Amino acid sequence: MKKREKPYILAPAGDRDSFLAAIAAGADAVYCGLKIFSARMEADNFGTEELAGMVTLARSRGVEVYVAFNSMIKPGELEKTARLIKKLAVYVNPHALIIQDPAVVPLARKAGFKGELHLSTLSNPSFGRGLEQAHKMGFHRAVLSRELNVDEIKSVAALAPEGLDLEVFIHGALCYAVSGRCYWSSWFGGRSGLRGRCVQPCRRMYSQKGEKSRFFSCLDLSVDVLAKVLKEIPKVTTWKIEGRKKSPHYVFYTVRAYQMLRDEGRDPQKRKTALAFLEYALGRPFTHYNFLSQRKINPINRGTETGSGLFAGRISKGPSPYFITREPLFQGDLLRLGYEDDKGHAIQRVNRSVPKKGKFVLKKNRNLAKGAPVFIVDRREPEVKALIKELALELEAIEPVKVRPVQTDVHPSPGPSGKRNRGRAGRTLPLDMRLSRKPGRGRMDSARALWLTPEGGPKLPNRQIQDTWWWLPPVIWPEEEEKWERAVQAVLSKGGRRFVLNMIWQRPFFPKTKGLELWAGPFCNLANGEAINSLKAQGFSGAMVSPELGENEFLALPGMCELPLGIVVKGNWPLCISRTLSPDIRLNSLFSSPMGEKSWVSKRDDNFWVFPEWELDLTSKRKELQNAGFQVFVSMEEPIPKGVVMKKRPGLWNWKMSVL
Repeated sequence: MKKREKPYILAPAGDRDSFLAAIAAGADAVYCGLKIFSARMEADNFGTEELAGMVTLARSRGVEVYVAFNSMIKPGELEKTARLIKKLAVYVNPHALIIQDPAVVPLARKAGFKGELHLSTLSNPSFGRGLEQAHKMGFHRAVLSRELNVDEIKSVAALAPEGLDLEVFIHGALCYAVSGRCYWSSWFGGRSGLRGRCVQPCRRMYSQKGEKSRFFSCLDLSVDVLAKVLKEIPKVTTWKIEGRKKSPHYVFYTVRAYQMLRDEGRDPQKRKTALAFLEYALGRPFTHYNFLSQRKINPINRGTETGSGLFAGRISKGPSPYFITREPLFQGDLLRLGYEDDKGHAIQRVNRSVPKKGKFVLKKNRNLAKGAPVFIVDRREPEVKALIKELALELEAIEPVKVRPVQTDVHPSPGPSGKRNRGRAGRTLPLDMRLSRKPGRGRMDSARALWLTPEGGPKLPNRQIQDTWWWLPPVIWPEEEEKWERAVQAVLSKGGRRFVLNMIWQRPFFPKTKGLELWAGPFCNLANGEAINSLKAQGFSGAMVSPELGENEFLALPGMCELPLGIVVKGNWPLCISRTLSPDIRLNSLFSSPMGEKSWVSKRDDNFWVFPEWELDLTSKRKELQNAGFQVFVSMEEPIPKGVVMKKRPGLWNWKMSVL
């Protein structure tokens, strides 16, 4: 990690023109994805030959390039992953890979990749002590959660180990869910956000108690003039702009704006110009969100349109539909008519310039309701187009790279040769485990499992504490990490030895002593043998696999893993976990999607969990899973709100199909 005098501005690029716009604007680094294994698969993204020339151009301008390899890797994709990384190492030579799946760390090194490895925000590196574990696993940088406020960022930086720097988001879209803790799109249709396929169900219209609203659709984040605070935080080396699905216009103006705020932020006129650039960038309305701990702003605002792009007006009906534009329209502008889930949603190019408050007539036969919003989503300005064209000519002059097939020596690791493992605590597997929030009487045919509480768990006799499996939460914020570490120590002091960690980064909470049984939990999103086997050296005893997988992936995994495996076979699996709540949503009360799917929101500790009204249920597949080699079978029990009746629906999730 080289020392920097000022933070890098890291720009997004989802296509060639956005990449060139970032360079033209003066970005210090650009991040982009490949056609596969990227967390923004809806962007155009790049092939390796195309990317090779672009990296050469960027290097000639002193610009770094990071490749987002931040997808969850399925069991059958390991060799393909290794070959693709080797192609990047041999032919492209990017400066870094952005990684979600821990399997990519050993695969990258085996494939000969010499660049840096950056831990994606999808892996939820949300608290300081956890970065010790990330550094030990080979990461050079951690991309922090968008939900953190500036005081929390400072506390994380204070605990970050030497040799690991920090990257923070400064501008762009906010997901309702905590990154890496959203299964909504996957649950409703098999398109996983952890695989870059999210269909953004949080942006849709929902109804509750007769009221319709976009209860979960957030405004964008912008730290704008507050970015000056980040300059003073040690180890925050990079400011990240979100938006790999955004236009070159957006990329150019957001980069220019933050460049001004970083370099000339003390000049009032420059600050004013920078803010004007951000307003002009065609993003959603933005908010500081949690950035100021003393002045938090809820990013869900029913009075503001949250469609992607700059709100330009509402459709009026007449002989032909039209709208009166709130913003000047220029020839070539691209309009989005309505939200993507609206009937009649469409894209239309502007064919002539229209002044502010002018009338723009839409194409006929648009089946959009009166009052539907119109957004400007792209603008092709002559000045920016000229800069892009000049760089495009340079790019064309670069000798093309012919990428040839490569071979790797990466093969799936063999799992245990038919032998049944024994847990370190001496319990013979297979094992049924019932996970709940409160201690009950228990059943003789299942092991007791309880969610750990900040108080160290419920008051139980030491013998029961020792027999219980203690589950750590899937999210920990910096202000909470000390109390969670104390909770772990309280259980350890009473003889507790069995724990399920729902973040790999919780490993530093535990001593390196014999007799502990530490399992990686299902919220770690482990989906392949390489990722699971890499945890053995970190002191893990076993792993609960991601519940998102399909039948073939589940059944293949035990044969690839050196650790015993567990799986959630039944229970209330959340659609997502969030740090925020709409002021208009009622807790513990059903809300309904346009397709009639019902869910509710409950508070758990300091976070909000969204639950569907039907359970995950793979109990009918128990025999197949056990024959394949799974050895721990978990049932999750959550309190059901009064008045909520769980529906009897198949809860197979993605069993019948391979998750996209």
